[in-house]
Amino acid sequence: MNDLFSRKHIRFAITAFFYILVVIWIGNYILLLGLAVIFDLYVTGKINWTFWKRRNGKNSAFIEWIDALIFAVIAVTLINIFLFQNYRIPTPSMEKSLLVGDHLFVSKLAYGPRMPNTPIAFPFTQHTLPVTNSKSWSDLVTWPYKRLSGGGKVKNNDPIVFNFPAGDTVVVEEQTTSYYEIVRRNARDLKNRDSYGTEPLKSNSYYYQMARKEIWANNKVIFRPVDRRDNYVKRCIGIPGDTVSIRSGILYVNGKIVPDNTTQQTTYVVGTNGTTINPKAFERMDISRSDQNMISGSAYYLPLTKGNAATIAGFANVTDVSPIYARAGEYAPHIFPYSPLYGWNEDNYGPIWLPVKGSSVKLDTSNLCLYERIIDVYEENDLRVEGSIIYINNVKADSYTFKMGYYWMMGDNRHNSADSRYWGFVPEDHVVGKPKFIWLSLDKEANGIKKIRLGRMFMKVR
Repeated sequence: MNDLFSRKHIRFAITAFFYILVVIWIGNYILLLGLAVIFDLYVTGKINWTFWKRRNGKNSAFIEWIDALIFAVIAVTLINIFLFQNYRIPTPSMEKSLLVGDHLFVSKLAYGPRMPNTPIAFPFTQHTLPVTNSKSWSDLVTWPYKRLSGGGKVKNNDPIVFNFPAGDTVVVEEQTTSYYEIVRRNARDLKNRDSYGTEPLKSNSYYYQMARKEIWANNKVIFRPVDRRDNYVKRCIGIPGDTVSIRSGILYVNGKIVPDNTTQQTTYVVGTNGTTINPKAFERMDISRSDQNMISGSAYYLPLTKGNAATIAGFANVTDVSPIYARAGEYAPHIFPYSPLYGWNEDNYGPIWLPVKGSSVKLDTSNLCLYERIIDVYEENDLRVEGSIIYINNVKADSYTFKMGYYWMMGDNRHNSADSRYWGFVPEDHVVGKPKFIWLSLDKEANGIKKIRLGRMFMKVR
């Protein structure tokens, strides 16, 4: 009886209890076999699971250091998968809500952590190994998408960290630009070049295929699974079932105007009487030097919040402060779904409906451009079009039923954000987590102790 309630049996019982709870949470009951390992660790001790060190006798300081390092790596890796991880803001797409250099505490529990698609990977790397610049994961073991239960669901206006949807294919020499935009850009260049000749222009699909061949011939192109794509942070504008539209820069969801955030920015032209604006004034408004673009001797091109725009309008030497919007009906070929049939641009967009899991949509060649990436890439069907006939998995189709829900993400820095307007829907399996607070903020334009933005430390992300 004393053996049954010995210290090692109690430790085993406590550890086994929590392990069983985790297995139930994950939902893969084959992991219960791990109880045998736990029992041996705490009770029988038949196998030396820490084979790098002696079980009896003193180990060297180096071995003890290795042991501590292995434990730390395993612990932090599990924390990053199931609980939270750090994310650093690399671009100004969310300014002034989030600044370049902000380090975010991103909760995985907010919407439920994902089981990794590629569980075999080098610790603490997203997709690339340092020094060698080779991929940091192995395709030897791949798991399907599975999200564990979490604290809630994604809501409108939530800031979200997610994997870049268009990051499945990457041109290594130009990783900051989407592979698909590189192909479209090169296709436009080829078509423009041919427009100066005497031969009739060919179809857009012809130039797309030619551009694709050139890129593959002259660059290194790689593929990344969902969990190894770059992490982005944006604001969730629309959830599955919503209809999103933009009219002259005003955002609508389900026909209702979405109020601007106080930290939301739009690009303005600021005219002066020929004199420059005092740099100290920009500093007081937290307008970074990289955003202070002078377009002539008497005008600036500035991303501003409405508050900053009103402040600048009151300067004695400022004659005009006007937001810049693209004209309605002015087709922007870099804007999703990249079709002149829709004629959308970043300031005049939609309406576009966000698919709900299990819902269906009628398909034809006029609206297929909206959903072809969902069907072909995100939901892994074989899609092809012959004339006006659409085939999905070799079956003629005039409708499609969605396997996942889709979100619409936009940056608060509206004219300096590559977001859903540029690459479309964000699938639910790409959602990583919710940033909760800023635990560190570093200003790259400052020096010394001023590099640390103490006022942003532990600020809640809104």
